Amino acid sequence: MDTRTKRPKNTIMSTFAKMTKVRRRREMFLYQVGVSCSILFLAWCLCSLLSRLEHEKHTGQQATLDLRWWNRKLMVATIANDTQAKNCTMPAIHEFPSDLFTNKERQQGGVLLHIAGAVYMFYALAIICDDFFVPALEKICERLHLSEDVAGATFMAAGSSAPELFASVIGVFITHGDVGVGTIVGSAVFNILCIIGVCGIFGGQIVYLTQWSVFRDSLYYTISVILLIVFIYDEKIEWWEGLLLILMYVGYILVMKFNAKIQNYLVSKLTKNVSNGNVIGNEMEDGNVDYPNICDDLLLPLLTQVQSANGVDKDISAAEKCDNIENGNVPLDKNTKEDSNENENEPELTSPFSPPGGYLNKMKWLSSWPVLFVLFFTVPNCAKPRWENFFMLTFFMSTVWIAVFSYLMVWMVTVTGYTLGIPDIIMGITFLAAGTSVPDCMASLIVARQGMGDMAVSNTIGSNVFDILVGLGLPWGLQTMVISTGSVVHINSRGLVYSVILLLGSVALTVAGIHVNGWKLDKKLGIYVLTLYAIFLCFSIMIEFNVFTFVNLPMCQDSI
Repeated sequence: MDTRTKRPKNTIMSTFAKMTKVRRRREMFLYQVGVSCSILFLAWCLCSLLSRLEHEKHTGQQATLDLRWWNRKLMVATIANDTQAKNCTMPAIHEFPSDLFTNKERQQGGVLLHIAGAVYMFYALAIICDDFFVPALEKICERLHLSEDVAGATFMAAGSSAPELFASVIGVFITHGDVGVGTIVGSAVFNILCIIGVCGIFGGQIVYLTQWSVFRDSLYYTISVILLIVFIYDEKIEWWEGLLLILMYVGYILVMKFNAKIQNYLVSKLTKNVSNGNVIGNEMEDGNVDYPNICDDLLLPLLTQVQSANGVDKDISAAEKCDNIENGNVPLDKNTKEDSNENENEPELTSPFSPPGGYLNKMKWLSSWPVLFVLFFTVPNCAKPRWENFFMLTFFMSTVWIAVFSYLMVWMVTVTGYTLGIPDIIMGITFLAAGTSVPDCMASLIVARQGMGDMAVSNTIGSNVFDILVGLGLPWGLQTMVISTGSVVHINSRGLVYSVILLLGSVALTVAGIHVNGWKLDKKLGIYVLTLYAIFLCFSIMIEFNVFTFVNLPMCQDSI
């Protein structure tokens, strides 16, 4: 008989609240700007270097260098006269309205305005997601009486991955390019490698991971990536392929729903040694074991050791510690407590007519005023009591504005990439992926500093499962089965296949590194996975520029 007490409705989303309310997206804005612009700069430098080498090889100006390793197939099809078709790939910039600046004007400094516009769209998406979209999703989950696992795998996953999802939708239905797919792939790699790396280096403590949760999510994610490689290998997506990805996500929801039963069955089949701390950890979370005995025998010594290492006060009774653990509350260290208190005391910047106190808060309010003004008159805030019953209208209108902001974001990113000579797929893998994933990275870091490493790692992999299966499967399925029945979605970049293969390799190397490291999340593991991320970026860019083998024609350049 299940002895677990039924949670009140208002606590159904407690786990998700820990992830989203520790740090809101808008509080990550400066991190978004710094990380995304840094990665864009590095990508631009590498693309410029490869473009110069390619040009010098083509014109014969660098005869002293032995570049025979460089692929020559691309250069065979040179343009002999003006009547011959262009031997290049049309950029996605032609799918957007005409720009106010010419390409030359953008190269002389106008591109900075487009970068600023893209960055501001990151901020606008943070506001609409934090203040409107996520609260509406929470209300929907409450009304549907969804359990935490199902809600987290469906609506809440959509809340955290909304920018990537809509970037993919725009890539399929509007630009007909690869920027959306590149964003999904790049975000997946960023989540796996950068988030785990940052949590390991800056987590402030050694966090022990649960083998079952990492194995479960990694296995399902690996199967999803393998399917993606098979589907995009022929450079086109048919209706049944999009449908299969969607059905795969339905299967993931069922796995999360029956997680405890599946775990108990597999554990009973594979081993009879239930004294393993990793197994007990997950059973404790599922409420299927005797809390007092586990707390007294196993958790208290480990918790005391961790708290001593982090300088946490020791005058907490054993009963209080056990109660906290039983309720899912891991004691925070001093720095985390101070950060949490600061966040709680910060004013809500949701009204365009109520400026907050303090110079810094006023600057934040002024910077977000245009977005706040538009949203104030178009989207009811269901987080407030008087609009609480209008959560479906909030959901609909916030979805519309997410689509608008995502369109403007992709537009600015596409123009920026064209001006800097960076292919659309690379802009998605680097700039867009980093910009949309930094908030998740910082939120995972916060919970990792609280000792909840499983939540941090599982959140990253679970988010990737949603991105691959829903972020790609849903727009592909709609296009091939609903919008244009029987049609196919074309993949322009052949190099995308190699990037996804690198993604699969990154998952395998990350899990192998976690295993070799003794299932510990520490600085050594963090440095290892961040190094893998740098290698991934370099290889992805070099693949797109045909360094290893011919995969793509160069992007067409004209005077637009």
